[in-house]
Amino acid sequence: MNHSENVDHDAVLRARTMLLGSGRLRRSQEVEAYRVLAKVSPAAYLPKLVQALVQYTYEPGFRDRPDLRVVVHAEAAEAARGLDASEEQGARLLCTALHAYQHTLFLLGRRTEGLAVCEELAEVARLSMAVRGAKRNRHGGRLATRLAEEGQHSEAADVHASDDRAARALRSESSFADLVAWSAALDAAGRHQEALEVFARLVDDTRRGTEEGSAPRALLVWALVHRSGMLDAAGRGGEAAADRREVLALLDRLARSGDSGDTGDLLARWATLFALSGRAVEPAGSREAPGPPLGHELCHWSHETFDAHFEGFPAHGSEAAGPPWAGSLPGTAIAHYRLTLRSALFQVRDPGRFEESLRPLFDEGVALAHRRPTDPCARVRALTDRAMFLVAVKRYEEAHADFLEAVALQDGTAPAIVTRT
Repeated sequence: MNHSENVDHDAVLRARTMLLGSGRLRRSQEVEAYRVLAKVSPAAYLPKLVQALVQYTYEPGFRDRPDLRVVVHAEAAEAARGLDASEEQGARLLCTALHAYQHTLFLLGRRTEGLAVCEELAEVARLSMAVRGAKRNRHGGRLATRLAEEGQHSEAADVHASDDRAARALRSESSFADLVAWSAALDAAGRHQEALEVFARLVDDTRRGTEEGSAPRALLVWALVHRSGMLDAAGRGGEAAADRREVLALLDRLARSGDSGDTGDLLARWATLFALSGRAVEPAGSREAPGPPLGHELCHWSHETFDAHFEGFPAHGSEAAGPPWAGSLPGTAIAHYRLTLRSALFQVRDPGRFEESLRPLFDEGVALAHRRPTDPCARVRALTDRAMFLVAVKRYEEAHADFLEAVALQDGTAPAIVTRT
């Protein structure tokens, strides 16, 4: 291609001279030089321009100025679209630029544009998984989360299904977090049987991991307890009771010998499942008023949704007092339950104070439930919730005692458990 008619050759010479100079260039000077050179040598300089543009927005002048960052991110995305996404560098840079762009759009509240870029990013990432050496499309998970925030749960579930097919084509498997989010989206969309099928796969995968020693038993405990609730809701009480019996056996084993396997991210996984179990008392999202995408990883939530969900939240959940956490029905069980659900998600970010902050909330939940003797379901839920929390903080004997009481209330009888020695 002949660029002689539309390129300023003096500008090209100045740009080359600037880059070859001995002095260190400011990021803005680098960007200007690459803008010029990318026009005449795109193969050599377009990747450098994309990198420089994205890095430029980390300069002090862009701090707290998403309105300025979004302009540069838009330019980086447009430049990256000119790269060959079938090559590793092109695919990686396009994903990087699109990710930065959608993040800033959502930060500015420009959800429609942000969602469009998110969709583009998820598709690029999916098509280039093999090129980038990726086994999981995290960008697809982010798109599904954004859709769930707006109540588009069926669409979110379809995104998870597409990503799962792509992962399987690469002989990989969807992660625990992916399957939780996928099942949650299906359930919220009213596709309950499909949701149970996906969650059954999660249970099977997790059980296999515990048997192989690669997954902690706590994960299987939480998965089985959550599935038992789904089975109860589907009218399959016998299967739900069987899951609870398996949980009791697992808790007994945990109390005797502790856990094994990789325990990384355990608190986050428990908190995600716990918050999902309380979806009925949280606000549903819509395009006009996005809501919390429960079941999806917290790191994928948009900033505006996170801020709205935790607005006014105290530094530590145990210190919660006064509006808005007192709510319109201060002191009621439902207000306390909502506080506990949100505290669990919020406190994941402060693992050092996790047990200290949350234990009083679960204890109070059980105390409130015991003050309602005519509502055994409330006691079952409170005891089960505390038991699962106690598993998260490795208080296995206490967890076993709580869940044993919950099973006795729910199923009428408690199965015989091997006496600990």
